[in-house]
This record gives sequence, structure tokens and C-alpha cells, in this order.
Amino acid sequence: QVQLVESGGGLVQPGGSLRLSCAASGSIFSIVAMGWYRQAPGKERELVAVITRGGGTNYADSVKDRFTISRDNAKNTVYLQMNSLKPEDTAVYYCNHNVRPVYGSPPRDYWGQGTQVTVSS
Repeated sequence: QVQLVESGGGLVQPGGSLRLSCAASGSIFSIVAMGWYRQAPGKERELVAVITRGGGTNYADSVKDRFTISRDNAKNTVYLQMNSLKPEDTAVYYCNHNVRPVYGSPPRDYWGQGTQVTVSS
């Protein structure tokens, strides 16, 4: 089994910053990709950003130039630096790791428990 533990959410004023972290532990042979998703009330979960093992990144248009995803392969940890936050960024943020638990196994997705980010004055 693989466990993901998120931290770093909270309440911030518009224009402020937050940094989310998500650490994976358990049976991990390799991590193919790590990412962040978010779900606002009444909306579907959407991709925020993803980073591959090699460092390639992809962002939702709504967060480009404001959010930065990064990873520490040695710690199996992914980060999301969020700057210039807007009220529309308010959501529960979930981390995702695409993991090969053992050598030769197909990769599968694991999810964190979610952390609330609220942007409000």
C-alpha cells in the first residue's frame, strides 16, 4: 500500500501565497508522475498541475504563471507553490501520485486526503 499525506492548506487573503506538500510512503518502486487536483463546491475535480519523474510540467491555464509544481524524488514528495491567489482558487486540493508499487507492476494512482485552501478577505 501507498499512503499520501498532504499539508499546507489554510485561509489566505487575495494576493497571498501558500505552499502545499504531499509526501508518499509505503510500497514504492518508482513514481511515474505527481500532480495536484482541486475540487470546488458544486464542481468537478480538475487538474491543477502535474510533474513527471524527469521534471516535465503541465499546468491548467487558470494557474499558469501563478502556481509552480516541484518534486523531491529522494523524498517522494511533491510541492505546489501558489502565489497571487484569487478567491476562485478556493477548493479542496488533492495530491496524486502515479506509482509502480513493485518492479514490473503497472502504475496506479494514489490520492491524498485533501487539504482545504480558502482565499478570502
